[in-house]
Amino acid sequence: MFDLSVWQLWLAVGFVLLFAEMVAPGIFLLWFGAAALVVGVLVWLIPALPWPLQAVLFAVISAAFVLYYRHLRAKYDTEASDQPLLNKRLEQMVGQVYVLHMAIENGRGKVKIGDALWAVSGADLPAGQRVKVTEIDDMVLTVEAASG
Repeated sequence: MFDLSVWQLWLAVGFVLLFAEMVAPGIFLLWFGAAALVVGVLVWLIPALPWPLQAVLFAVISAAFVLYYRHLRAKYDTEASDQPLLNKRLEQMVGQVYVLHMAIENGRGKVKIGDALWAVSGADLPAGQRVKVTEIDDMVLTVEAASG
């Protein structure tokens, strides 16, 4: 039926992976497809490459492409979000003012945020005092007395 040589099989696999990348985009299969094409060209140039070495080359080239892409993306991905704290609930609390639900005694107390009680730490303050969140450490809000 089809009489494909090994290098042609590598090229076919590469093009199938590139086509699959177009059908289900995500910049994932692209690098494996490109690696398969490179191995296909290497096998065409050096037909005596044993198949285990071809598989290792494919794995190494794929990993190199993926790592290089990650490096470039980290270096040049400068797209700034208009909402950098979206889905970062804890970071959104810094700077906010809440009312102490339970007095801070011996450095520990609680504030009610929404329908949940959050542990707070800071200087001793009475219940009902308005406090401002200054930082967050391991799910404990560090607070100070809020002015006004």
